[in-house]
Amino acid sequence: MLEMMKELIRSQEICVLATASGDRPHCSLMAYATDDACREIYMVTHRNTTKLRNALQNPWVSLLVDSRLQDYGEDRQRTRALSIDGLFERVEDPERRETLRARFLERHPHLREFASHQQAEVCIVRIRSLQLLDGIKNAYHETIS
Repeated sequence: MLEMMKELIRSQEICVLATASGDRPHCSLMAYATDDACREIYMVTHRNTTKLRNALQNPWVSLLVDSRLQDYGEDRQRTRALSIDGLFERVEDPERRETLRARFLERHPHLREFASHQQAEVCIVRIRSLQLLDGIKNAYHETIS
């Protein structure tokens, strides 16, 4: 089941990032890339955003990746939704930041201007657990150590 979860992550390009400040949730639509093992998710955001402030205060975040666009118009009961819990961090090391920015831009070349802006921050979500809803009845959970 873990491989099915990883394949869903690899097959998509957009996720919803959920952060929180105190008892107030905040969701953001985000482009992402991943490492080969699907243990890390890479994103770019700008400084002075609610999502970045929230995640720096509380690094536990949740991502939602789903197949609704592929399954639209077909049997929607086949749609898969993957909830990813992980730890958020801003990449501080300049060399690592540029390596991850390049990986992100391989997947999202249309975001070059956004990702190269002086306010752009490269961030990682280190995956800790995954929960897949496969259709409307089948749920699977995996913990990543």
